[in-house]
Amino acid sequence: MENLRRLSKRPDSEIDFSDIPEIKSKPPGYVVGKFYRPRKTSLTMRLDADVVAWLRGTGEGYQTRVNSYLRELMQRSR
Repeated sequence: MENLRRLSKRPDSEIDFSDIPEIKSKPPGYVVGKFYRPRKTSLTMRLDADVVAWLRGTGEGYQTRVNSYLRELMQRSR
């Protein structure tokens, strides 16, 4: 256990990657978020009609895009 504590205090710049092959491209069939699925919560929001029209006008998956926009805003504000 003490070894792990000591190692965790070392800077990342000391990690030796020389024996790890470089990844040059994503493997075939690679899917982002394949195994990580955050729990979803259903809710009701009141949005301006023009905002909703714009979102729906961007095509299928607009709710997923809204979630992505909000997640990006959340991460920037941390």
